[in-house]
Amino acid sequence: MLGKLNESQITSLLAEQVIGRIACHALGETYIVPIHYVYRNGCIYGHSAEGKKIRMMRENPQVCFEIEHIQNAFRWQTVIAKGTYEEITDIEEKQQAMQGIIHRIMPLVTSAEGHPSHGITEKESDVGTSVELVIYRIKLTELSGRFEQS
Repeated sequence: MLGKLNESQITSLLAEQVIGRIACHALGETYIVPIHYVYRNGCIYGHSAEGKKIRMMRENPQVCFEIEHIQNAFRWQTVIAKGTYEEITDIEEKQQAMQGIIHRIMPLVTSAEGHPSHGITEKESDVGTSVELVIYRIKLTELSGRFEQS
């Protein structure tokens, strides 16, 4: 059976998942990339080094975000959201966003070594030494969700 997720189911799925995909479009090019994220108060919070994704979202802040939970080919849920990219400049809000992201991805980390770009490392001094992180939020403006269950 195919169906639509209700608002509560959409919110729950956004809060449960750890990895989503941002699709952005700028200067005639479309780009989609997976990110670690945390969902709070109607926003997706993420981080990235400056690169193609950040440049494109700065050029055109209207983005699409997608997540899914797939058990098998006939039992899955997916959410597609549209929203607006905003860089976070407030230090306290940046720290809260990064703490939220780190808290969500820690269960997936097998070793503290080699993850300073995510703020996860054995030595605090490793964080931010080689890569300046851009902390951002996507203010969600339109949400839809679908599911299939056998």
